[in-house]
Amino acid sequence: MGGPIVLTEIAQGLSVLAGAAIVKTLMDKPMAGPFPRCPSCNGTGRVSCLCSRWSDGDVGCRTCSGSGRTFCSSCGGSGTGRPLPVQLSVKRQNNPPGSV
Repeated sequence: MGGPIVLTEIAQGLSVLAGAAIVKTLMDKPMAGPFPRCPSCNGTGRVSCLCSRWSDGDVGCRTCSGSGRTFCSSCGGSGTGRPLPVQLSVKRQNNPPGSV
């Protein structure tokens, strides 16, 4: 009678260990994906707010909602070095006839 219970306990223990190994391998991979970490915020997406730089000990403003940290201006808060999309509009110059 003790045999099936012991086998069940061993199977459950092995499944827990396998799950922990899978979680560990996922946690060891970089989360930023194919883009490198932002060098300004080191991948956190947040930097020190201006209010904490000249403050006399109290921290907090509307921009950071009292946390002392605000979105990184280099990565837009994504934490990756991915470039922000920008649209450029260029007007073509009309050259007068006869000019090259």
